[in-house]
Amino acid sequence: MRDVEAGFACSPGTRRLRAIWTLGLIAALFSAATQAMPAFARQYNVTCAACHSAFPRLNGGGEAFVAANFRFPNWRDTTLDVGDERLALPRTLPLAIRAQAFVQTRSGEDIDPATGPTGRDSRADVQAPYMIKLLSSAPLSDHVSFYFYGIFAEKGGNGEVIIEDAWFSHDDVFGTGVTAQLGQFQVSDLMFPREVRLTFQDFYAYRAAGITYDRGLILDRTIGPVDVAVGLVNGNGIEQNFSIDSPGYKRPDKMFDNDSDKSYFGRIGLGLGPVNVGLFALAGKQASATGFAGTGTGTRQSDKRIAGLDLSGTVAGNVHWFAQGLWNSWEGFLEADPTRDFEWFGGFAGVDYIPNDRWSFSLLYNYAEADEFAGTGTIYEGIAMNSLSVGASYYLMRNLKLVVEVNGDLLGRTRGGPPYVGHQTSENSLLVGFDTAF
Repeated sequence: MRDVEAGFACSPGTRRLRAIWTLGLIAALFSAATQAMPAFARQYNVTCAACHSAFPRLNGGGEAFVAANFRFPNWRDTTLDVGDERLALPRTLPLAIRAQAFVQTRSGEDIDPATGPTGRDSRADVQAPYMIKLLSSAPLSDHVSFYFYGIFAEKGGNGEVIIEDAWFSHDDVFGTGVTAQLGQFQVSDLMFPREVRLTFQDFYAYRAAGITYDRGLILDRTIGPVDVAVGLVNGNGIEQNFSIDSPGYKRPDKMFDNDSDKSYFGRIGLGLGPVNVGLFALAGKQASATGFAGTGTGTRQSDKRIAGLDLSGTVAGNVHWFAQGLWNSWEGFLEADPTRDFEWFGGFAGVDYIPNDRWSFSLLYNYAEADEFAGTGTIYEGIAMNSLSVGASYYLMRNLKLVVEVNGDLLGRTRGGPPYVGHQTSENSLLVGFDTAF
């Protein structure tokens, strides 16, 4: 045990060399094991069109693949024959890369809550690479699969690797038909997964409500036409860990959560003719806000409640529409006024039109208002959005597309301060670039 611990107690220079060596090994394995096709298509020797109507949007085949625990029925045929039925190893290491590069022009400004506009903004921004992501997944047994992706670079943040999705799933716990997922995931994936949206513009309400990446457990069961999912998460995201504060030196473990109050959530989904309807609810805790303009994190835990309604459907086979509403209640959230509760609403609606295998067109409307924060002098006055995004993608290949997207800000700017909070700057933008997976 002492030798193992010593292996991790190395100098920063040694750690950098090991990181470079590891990345080099991954690159070598990747180049040897893969060609210009995504990992699942490569593993099962099928076209990307088997699962995607327009990359990355899933079609019915892709949704069935996910529902089948990320595998096809012949998954055993893609594993090594080592004469051991109790070992399932993919014939090649299942890896894929997703990469994006853009040029964006925008009217937004850099605003400091204390001093106002900083002047540090660019009307023409070369965002290349915008993101480089490594993905992998494999069935490990008849019922267990693993999935993960790590980001090597995102939004200019080079030099650090962040693992976002990373989970195990079992598709039939104790023969009950219940699917269990354990690890890191997005709570919002129960409604509309952000990773498969066609627009560059995000689903803002999910981010503002804090129901994206977290660590936890989901149990899911389909009963006739009804799908029921329940789960719990730590409630503090995926980047924190905490020391075990007990006697002793160099404790060997870390806590991922330093608060026993978990966030509990659930969703009921039902198909009503051509419309899919979902009801979502979450109850939990979040750290209070303190400090100048509410930019600090307090030590007190405040109650958090979310109720959601999601709707979706398909028209004429190639027009896909979706809508989400989230009603949020943050009780005693501000340290400066712990007796005051805040309620706010956020949502979005969109349409994806896929006329053929070369083109896709998308509309996305984002809306959020948190008027109850008005006058608090905190950054939470900035939970305000009213924008329309119009995008088009031309597919040079199944897995390579040219993207053009315009975002129009329909919300008037607010000025005044300090503190400079609220919707201080417009968010009009034009983006052109590439998106690929291979």
